Amino acid sequence: MMLYAISGADVTDSLSGRKQARTAHLDRIATLRDAGRLVLAGPHPAIDSTEPGESGYTGSLIVAEFQSLDAAIAWASADPYMAAGVWSKVTVKPFIQVAP
Repeated sequence: MMLYAISGADVTDSLSGRKQARTAHLDRIATLRDAGRLVLAGPHPAIDSTEPGESGYTGSLIVAEFQSLDAAIAWASADPYMAAGVWSKVTVKPFIQVAP
């Protein structure tokens, strides 16, 4: 098992799609968390605020443990944000946690 950084880039005006797919997206992340495989996950706000409101988001970052790069890519590709057209693309890279 190795860590992988999954970075999803949002399409323009993704907020309504995010709202529709959010529960399913968070359920998948909760499955990683419950299995002890999640390091961190969260969105990138479009403005410098923890509550961006209608400004929305520009993407998401998930760092989690997978069996292989192919497994991480497959997981990311099946995310509800991909199916809903929220993410325009996803980048998956191996990640080595140095701190904390």
